[in-house]
Amino acid sequence: MAMLRRLLRPQSLPRRPLCHPRSVRFESSSFSHLESELKARQIAPIFDDLTPQSSYRLNVTLADFLPGATPPPVLPPATDPAILPIPHHLIFFEPTKPASVMLADGTNPDQSPGEPFVRRMWAGGTVRYNQANPFLLDASRGVCAEFIRSVAVKGQPGRERVFVGIERRQAKATDDELALLSSAQSDAKEKETLDHRVRQRLWRDSDADFGPCAVVETRNIVFMRSRTKEQAEAETKKAKDKMLTPQHTPDWSYTIHPDPKLLFRFSALTFNAHAIHLDPLYCREVEGFKDLLFHGPLSYTFMVTLLQRELRKNSNEVIRQVEYRNLAPLYCNEPVTFCGAKTGERKWEIWAQTPEGGLAVKGTATTESGNIDRANLGI
Repeated sequence: MAMLRRLLRPQSLPRRPLCHPRSVRFESSSFSHLESELKARQIAPIFDDLTPQSSYRLNVTLADFLPGATPPPVLPPATDPAILPIPHHLIFFEPTKPASVMLADGTNPDQSPGEPFVRRMWAGGTVRYNQANPFLLDASRGVCAEFIRSVAVKGQPGRERVFVGIERRQAKATDDELALLSSAQSDAKEKETLDHRVRQRLWRDSDADFGPCAVVETRNIVFMRSRTKEQAEAETKKAKDKMLTPQHTPDWSYTIHPDPKLLFRFSALTFNAHAIHLDPLYCREVEGFKDLLFHGPLSYTFMVTLLQRELRKNSNEVIRQVEYRNLAPLYCNEPVTFCGAKTGERKWEIWAQTPEGGLAVKGTATTESGNIDRANLGI
């Protein structure tokens, strides 16, 4: 056990300058040094090719788990481009780093505060879709600039948690940026110039301002201390005792039974090596979970995909924005129920339930009128 914990201890993080100030709130002065360290980071923009390949593979992966769905028979051509389906932005613009620079649990070090906050969980987020300027899967190149928008340390001394708000702004790359890409492969100064131009072009003071972006996503990540099995069991019992129940009667619901193949394929599509989704031994012996954890963004994918299927039946509305919180863990090999209820004009509550009926994920979606024939809603 001691050897396993040593092997899974995160690496130290580099410190780099940052060009944009962030709002930071600390309840514990013991970690006030994190403010300068997190604000000092400039995260390199990520370029990606907007081809239909990954979207096609996600549709094939989800088809066995959705009511009445059939997998697409062939890869769609890029010459007749479809609009990137909501929420397929999740499988594009993920960082591609050498294994040697990843943290020992398989996660990206760019946003991590480091020791002693060695556990990472996806706490929720907000996604805004620019229906007036969507991505096309036309094999063009896009770019994502990532910023740390907010940081807060909460909790009593010795039990602090670090909450990091990561804003990801996704847009088509410009001709000037594409021209710089070639020289940036081998010239560090050109790479620095390219990164600066992308960040400056995509950054907005307000996270509600799209600018040139097709998608603006905020990911709320919480970083925690390590814990023993006994502490994990006590926290799990306490969470079950406090588990919330749904506030609405669902207009629709659907239950899936996730298996390791689903979790592995979603991890592969999102280039996510986090051990909590892949390694049962790590889950039990290090994190104190009983089985592989269902991905937070995979819950989001199912909720939004099922909502879109409902919208397709009865309206010409498309999703404009989704806010959601992950409240309790969901596990591989256990049933997960996704639900939705219309709560107002162009407003829906969407949620995921544990096998016991408690709230695991709680979300609110707003819609707007759209050309449903033009929108590619996925399967």
